[in-house]
Amino acid sequence: QQQFKARGEAVGEMKREGIEYDERMELLEEITHPKPLDELLSQAFETFAASQPWVRDFALSPKSIVRDMFERAMSFAEFVQWYQLGRSEGLVLRYLSDAYRTIRQTVPPEAQTDELDDIVEWLGEMVRQVDSSLVDEWETLMAGLDADPADGAVLPPSPPSVVANRRAFTVLVRNAMFRRVQLAALERDNELVALDPDAGWPEALDAYFDEHDDILTGSAARSPKLCEIDEGADVWRVTQTIDDPAGNHDWRITAAIDLAESAETGEPVLTITALARL
Repeated sequence: QQQFKARGEAVGEMKREGIEYDERMELLEEITHPKPLDELLSQAFETFAASQPWVRDFALSPKSIVRDMFERAMSFAEFVQWYQLGRSEGLVLRYLSDAYRTIRQTVPPEAQTDELDDIVEWLGEMVRQVDSSLVDEWETLMAGLDADPADGAVLPPSPPSVVANRRAFTVLVRNAMFRRVQLAALERDNELVALDPDAGWPEALDAYFDEHDDILTGSAARSPKLCEIDEGADVWRVTQTIDDPAGNHDWRITAAIDLAESAETGEPVLTITALARL
C-alpha cells in the first residue's frame, strides 16, 4: 500500500510535468515502498553472513512501518485509513507488536537515548490500547510468569488507562499536535476541519499565510521545545509553536486535553482553542 500510494502520487506529478505514458510506466517501475538504511542494512547483513552462513536462509526486507507512522504523527486508526488497510488491521497490529518487542530486546543500553525511549513507550502504549493482550502476553513471558487461561474463549483484558503512562501519553499528545501542524503546512483545510470542526482553521491559516510563505515540518519543527505542556490534574494545556521560515516563532496552536475523556477513549482528546499570532 505504501508503494501503491507513492506510485499514485508520482503519476500525478509526472502528468503535471507532461511526461508521456510509456516513459511514466518505466519510471514507475523504479518506485517502491520506502526502505530507509537499505544499503547499510544490506552491507551489515553480508558482513554477518560471511561468518554465519546459516543466516542466508532468511531474506533481508527493509521496511518503514513504525518510522513512517511516527514521522507522519499518525494514530493506528489514522495509519490504517491512510493506507486503506482495513482488511489487514490484524497483520499491521502484529507487526507493530513484533517491532516493539524487538526494540525492547535488542537495542543495547549504550545505544538507548531519551528520544528512543519515548518512541518505545509510544509504540508499546499504542499497541496496548488497540489490543492489550499482545503486549501483556509478551511482558508476562518476559517476567517469567506462567499463564493459566481458562478453557474456552477468553476476551482480552481491558487496557490500562492511557493517561497512566505519562511518558507515552506525552508523546501521543505531541504527535496529535504535530499532526495538525503537518496538515496545516499542506493546507488541508478539510482534514483539519474534520478533526476540529469549531477551531476556525481556514480563517486562521489565511491569516498565517498572509505573513509567512510556509509552515516548516522538519526535525526542528518537531522539537519538544516547540511543544509546551502545562499538566493539570484534569486538563493539560498545550502550546505548539509554529516553525516559520523567518524563525520568528510568532504563531502558535493552543489546545486543551481532557484527561478523563482521553482515558475513556485510549487516545488524547483535544480541543483546539486557538491558532493565533502572539
